[in-house]
Amino acid sequence: MSTHTNIYVAVVDDDESLRRSLSRLLRAAHFQPIAYDSAEAFLADTKHPKFDCLVLDIQLEGMSGLELRKRLFTINDVTPVVFITAHDEPEVRAQAEESGCAGFFRKTDSGADVLSSIRRVLGLEPSNPRSAT
Repeated sequence: MSTHTNIYVAVVDDDESLRRSLSRLLRAAHFQPIAYDSAEAFLADTKHPKFDCLVLDIQLEGMSGLELRKRLFTINDVTPVVFITAHDEPEVRAQAEESGCAGFFRKTDSGADVLSSIRRVLGLEPSNPRSAT
């Protein structure tokens, strides 16, 4: 089994139980997750490692995941983003896809699908034309 101990994934979600379960899933897959309860907390953490992938909730209190993605893009941070949401609305999905996201999932989708998308983004698994994006 390969290990990804030097691959850092940020999880930004205001749902504590989802944040915890995604972090556990990522650790079990040998990634290094760092969890944040808001976009503002993520931006305030100036000592975090360089992330290889971001998992962002679209609808956060305060700054949304889409707004965070735009802000990062303006400072030339092109870290791949996988969006996750409880509310899969066509216009929100379109905005996420326009932002260049690497994946888009509902919070009810399987952790295996989210993990597979992260692995594809990182080049650890071949692309699948039937992915959730």
